[in-house]
Amino acid sequence: MTRFRIRLALLGSAAALTAGAAVPAQFTGAHPAAAAEQREWVALGDSYTAGVIRAAGNIFEVPRDGCERTDRAYPQVIDRDLGGLFELTNVSCGAATIENVTDTPQNPIGRHLPPISEDPDYPFPAVPPQSEAVGADTNVITVGVGGNSLGFTDFLTKCAQLGSENDGKNTPCKDTLAADVPNRLKTVRHEYDRMLAVLHRRAPHAKILAVGYPTVIPRDASKCSFGDLTQFGTITQGDLAWLRQDVLEPLNKAIDDSTGTQDAASFVDLYTSSRDHSVCDDSKWVEGFVTLPDQLSFVHPNALGHRNAADHVEEAMLNTLS
Repeated sequence: MTRFRIRLALLGSAAALTAGAAVPAQFTGAHPAAAAEQREWVALGDSYTAGVIRAAGNIFEVPRDGCERTDRAYPQVIDRDLGGLFELTNVSCGAATIENVTDTPQNPIGRHLPPISEDPDYPFPAVPPQSEAVGADTNVITVGVGGNSLGFTDFLTKCAQLGSENDGKNTPCKDTLAADVPNRLKTVRHEYDRMLAVLHRRAPHAKILAVGYPTVIPRDASKCSFGDLTQFGTITQGDLAWLRQDVLEPLNKAIDDSTGTQDAASFVDLYTSSRDHSVCDDSKWVEGFVTLPDQLSFVHPNALGHRNAADHVEEAMLNTLS
C-alpha cells in the first residue's frame, strides 16, 4: 500500500468513526459502541524505535526514565496518524537488547556517555522487561530490536578505532572481528525465537510485527568520506562494505527468518525503502556519528527515517484490521 492509499484508509476510518456515516467492513454487524473501540497496541524495541537522538524529536516523558523516547519516533508518529484506531503503550528503550524485551530488566543510560556527555539525571532506576507491558488484551505488538544483542555499537566503536590506526586503509575491522560474526548472529536468532514465543504466550491473540532495520550504509561505500564525523568518522570504506554485507544485512535476515517461524508474526521491511537514504547519501534518513553543529547521534534514524518507518508499520497495522 502506498502512502497515498494509507492516507485514504485513514480518511475513510476517521470519517466512519467521527461522523458515523459508515462502519468499516471489519466491524460490520458489531454493536455501534464496539465499532469505535480502540485496539490495544504495545510498541517494544531499542533506540531505533524509541528515537533517542535530537534529530528524532524531543523527549516527551516527564519525569525521564532514561529510555529517551522522542516525539518524532515512529510509534509516536503512528499514534498521531492512527490514534483513533489504536491505543498505544510505548515501552521501547534506548540500548535495549532482545533479552531486555523478553525477561531481563534494563538500566537505562539516558544521554550519559562519558567522557563525551554527562547526563544530569543519571543513574536511572531499572525498567522492567518490556514484555510485561503485553497482556491477554493486546491486539498488536510492534517490536524492533536485535542490533544491541549483535553488538553493533561495539562494531562501530572498534571499527572507527582500527580505521584511525590504519590511516583509513584496508579492512582492519573485518580482519579482527569477522570470525565472531556467525556466532553473534546465531545468538541473535536464538534469542529472537525465544522472544517471539514469549510475546505470543503473553498475548495469544495479538499480531506481532517485527520491524527490521533501515539501510545505514550505502551499497557503494565510496560515497562515505573517511574522517567525516557526520558520516562514519574513521571507519574505512572496506570495513563499511563488510559491515553492510556481512553484519547488517544478515541481521535483518535473521529477524525475518525468525519471524517466519511464528504464524502470529510478520516482518516489516524498512531496508528496501531506505536504500538511497543511508548515512552517506545527501538525503539521509539516518544520522552519522555527529549531527551538526554539536549533537551526538551515533548512527540513528532522524525524523525522516522514522516517518518512513511509520508509513510501513502503519500499513502492516491497518492490515491487522482486515
